[in-house]
This record gives sequence, structure tokens and C-alpha cells, in this order.
Amino acid sequence: MKAAFFSLFLMLNISVFAQQECLLGVGGEDDETIAEVFQLNEEQLENLRNWSAELKIRNEILQNQADYFLKKHAESSPEELLKVSAEYKGIIDSMRQNVRMMDKRLLTILNPKQYEFYVELCSKLTLRPIHINRSVDEK
Repeated sequence: MKAAFFSLFLMLNISVFAQQECLLGVGGEDDETIAEVFQLNEEQLENLRNWSAELKIRNEILQNQADYFLKKHAESSPEELLKVSAEYKGIIDSMRQNVRMMDKRLLTILNPKQYEFYVELCSKLTLRPIHINRSVDEK
């Protein structure tokens, strides 16, 4: 049941980001589900909590920039708004990159069985798993 719920979560997460990559969503509302589905040990749980907090801080800064940006240009001309939209998209892309970075960090500390399970889930959802190089430790 939890695997089915997590599969649904992955599908929804991917549709939000309109990507073909299989994201876990570290730092989102379902960190507890990630921990349960992958049966994370204490060290992995601690890392998950730390990276979730880091992601929230990183993306809060970007969200504040985006909010300020929109407020500053609320009365701008259509031409100016086109320029602003490209810059705003850059902020949103940075947020997405932060999510992927945190997911990749978590994937690098999964044991081979946990990572294999992740790859199987992604395969069932016809999504491309994030491949990791086990010889590189991003901690």
C-alpha cells in the first residue's frame, strides 16, 4: 500500500515539474513517506531531515526573490513583463535544480537494495531514474 501511495506521489511530483526524471521530492510534504518506503536507517533519516531543512531555506530565499520581483514589476509594460518572465523562470528553474540536487544527495546514500527499489518504482512509472555515481560522495 505504501509503495502504491509513493508511486502516486512520484507521478504527481513529476507532473508538477513537467519532467521525465523520477524525482523523490526530498524536502516536500512526504519526507516521512520517503523514509518509510525506503526503510531509511537513522543516519539516512538524519541526512534526509538536514537536506529537507536546507532545501526549505534555499527555496525560501528564491521564493522571496520571486515575490519581490513580481511586486516590483506589477505595473510594468507588456514588453518589460516579457523580460521579467524570463528572469522569473530562471528563479523557478533554480528551485527545481535544488529539488533535484537534494534528491540526488539522498540517492547517493541509499544502499544498493534501496536504490534498486527506487529504480524499479521509476521503471513502473515509465520515468527515468536519477543515476548516481557511487564513487562520488556529495556530503
